[in-house]
Amino acid sequence: MPQPPSSLPSTSSSRRVGVLVLPGFSLLAEASATEPLAVAGRLAAAPLYQLILLGQAAQPVASAAGQRLLAERALAQAPDDLDMLLVCAPGAQAANEALRRRLVELATPERLIAGIGGGAELLARAGLLDGYRAAMPWSRLEEVRRAHPRIRLSRQPFEIDRERLTCGGGTAALDMMMTLVGRQHGSTLAERVSAYFVLERMRLGEQPQPPGSPSGGAPESLKEALALMEANIEEPLTTAELAEHLGISRRQLERLFKKHLQAVPSRYYLDLRLQRARRLLRESERPAGEVALMTGFSSAAHFSTAYRNHFGLTPREERLR
Repeated sequence: MPQPPSSLPSTSSSRRVGVLVLPGFSLLAEASATEPLAVAGRLAAAPLYQLILLGQAAQPVASAAGQRLLAERALAQAPDDLDMLLVCAPGAQAANEALRRRLVELATPERLIAGIGGGAELLARAGLLDGYRAAMPWSRLEEVRRAHPRIRLSRQPFEIDRERLTCGGGTAALDMMMTLVGRQHGSTLAERVSAYFVLERMRLGEQPQPPGSPSGGAPESLKEALALMEANIEEPLTTAELAEHLGISRRQLERLFKKHLQAVPSRYYLDLRLQRARRLLRESERPAGEVALMTGFSSAAHFSTAYRNHFGLTPREERLR
């Protein structure tokens, strides 16, 4: 669950944002991260964010698509008064020791550091995500988990944990930055930014990325298990019942979840139910007790405890917020 960064002041003064682009960066991810900030300023008719394009040198930087952006400054000459640094990179392969040292220097407690797509893995390589909850490109999740066990890796499209922001890339960066705009300048402006991009609504950070890699590596039995879970939220099936429906053993099912989703079936199922509950609390007027029953909880007390343990606040507090 995204946690509010401790360093998000709610003032309207302009924030200086460094945008570091490294060769092979995703142009889509970079635009998805920066355009919401620029649009927020235009809609508010105020200079909310000042963007400064950075590179390893002050020269054009080629994206993965071959288009080039001109870096205004080298990262070594980045202004000392940056409020936030966005790191747009193809992955950890873009790292070298000088770059790693500079990122560590810039990662002060009062500065937000964001890893966009492969930039998140670069932050991991620099040791800047240890002890933080972080999102990664789905196809790199398992590799990063093995290489950096101190990171609390997430299946979500994006994560905001204190002064670290990470996303899986692409349009997840759009949702993450609109969430940030909402926290810094209010939900009304964030909704206007969302409408500007012709989005029906902002995607929330608690909506998981799809299982399996983009190449379609998830086994059919796992996809069937997830479909069964989605179809049985109100009356959840046990792990044994899921396995029986699939014609496999419970141990086989547990191994599938551990290999592809890094979770046990019961925990993943509980996450799905709580995510459904959160959407109902946010998007409907149903009483919390009714939401509890709709998401498979036998009592309001059990529901409230599980919800607080997962999201850090009670269903009542969620509704009030």
